[in-house]
Amino acid sequence: MMVSTKGRYALRVMIDLAKHSTGGFISLKDMAERQEISRKYLESIMSVLSKHNLVESAMGKDGGYRLSRKPEEYKIGDILRVTEGDLSPVACMSKDEKKCEMTSLCNAFPFWQGLASKINEYIDSFTLQDFLKTDEAKSCV
Repeated sequence: MMVSTKGRYALRVMIDLAKHSTGGFISLKDMAERQEISRKYLESIMSVLSKHNLVESAMGKDGGYRLSRKPEEYKIGDILRVTEGDLSPVACMSKDEKKCEMTSLCNAFPFWQGLASKINEYIDSFTLQDFLKTDEAKSCV
């Protein structure tokens, strides 16, 4: 599994929103400048996050984006699954792929299932709040 730029940037911007939250909306321009992400690319990421109710948006002079819940209520896995889709380590386990006809005979399949389980367990063990508690909030994701 390799997390794409879209997933990495989504996590960065969610941390940014949590870090700079005052209850109001944060402009796309401010986030883009702080994170050094093009506004156009950030708009596409924010659209996905908004569509999945991870952020709220508002138009107008004081518009922008804000978290729709508290930072501790966001599992990092939820953010990555929304932006990356299926996080399966191999295609035969992916929901989007045609199921492999050899799964029942595959000696390696339990290994891939275990790896997928560990990946999901790990990414779901962190919340946005965890990134605010440490100096990780200052680092690049």
